[in-house]
Amino acid sequence: MTVVALSAAALLLAGCGTGVSPDTDPDDTTDAVTIENCGREVTVDGAPEAAVGMHPAQTELMLRLGLADRLAGQAQTTAQALPDDVAELAEGVPVLGDMAPPSREDLLAVEPDFVYSPTTYEFSADQGFASIEQLDDAGAGVYVATGGCEDRRMTGKVTDLFTDLENLGEIFGVQDEATGLMEESQTTLDEVAEVTKDVEPLRVAQVYYEGGTLQAIGAGIEYDILNLAGADNVYTPDQDAFSDFFAATISPESLAAEEPDAIVFAAYDEEHEASTREYLKSTFPDMPAVQEDRLIVVSTSDMFPGTLGNISAVQQIAEQLYPDAF
Repeated sequence: MTVVALSAAALLLAGCGTGVSPDTDPDDTTDAVTIENCGREVTVDGAPEAAVGMHPAQTELMLRLGLADRLAGQAQTTAQALPDDVAELAEGVPVLGDMAPPSREDLLAVEPDFVYSPTTYEFSADQGFASIEQLDDAGAGVYVATGGCEDRRMTGKVTDLFTDLENLGEIFGVQDEATGLMEESQTTLDEVAEVTKDVEPLRVAQVYYEGGTLQAIGAGIEYDILNLAGADNVYTPDQDAFSDFFAATISPESLAAEEPDAIVFAAYDEEHEASTREYLKSTFPDMPAVQEDRLIVVSTSDMFPGTLGNISAVQQIAEQLYPDAF
């Protein structure tokens, strides 16, 4: 995955979606549910029977809600392995794409009635993907993770996931399961907050490195993840570099000057992690983060909007920043 692709698919896009309202036609025995999502209304007539998860994070969420028998497809399956405890549930679900979103033809071929995506990138018609309009015309409800619309990329929060769970609970009629996942996730966040409330915050820089380009991350869900982990962010949304975009290309000299106590970086596989570690260690041998061996890797998939990985990333980073507190 290139820096450009990551920015487009994993980092560039984000969103908003709130508001669930039942819309019952008295002449129809099936309740319709209307959701406001990314500035548009999504109406689903009855619980979907042929849903597609456009990324493993979304597929996992539906599996954990007990919807395995409602899945007509799963996409971008090689972008992230499903957790072992739910992977078996997806064995019979057709794979529509491996590293990239499915083509328009492949997605429409399974006749979905609901498509759940982490971002709006998966509906880029110029990339050969089915657009939201085309899916609407085919009768499929399209739902984008709350953190996955363009107008929320800079301000996304980890707790946007709870909006998604609440909405999915209403759409599929699995409110109890959705509430259970929300409560588990909130418990994890509360535990991390309790453990880290009295620590001396470490100054943490979040970066992404690939192909000789070093980027700093200073806004969006990634920024919120560090905040919730008890970090003192080196890069923040109020800095000029992040006034228009959550990431900015920086020079090695500027990062060295910040002297961060720790560095958090995203990697999409073991090779990428190894190359990033090597770059950081060889380029910044005198940096406190390197000297103290506080180079913390997170999966790029855990930074995707609308994923339980956002929660686990908070816990993972906090535990590695403050191991004595846990």
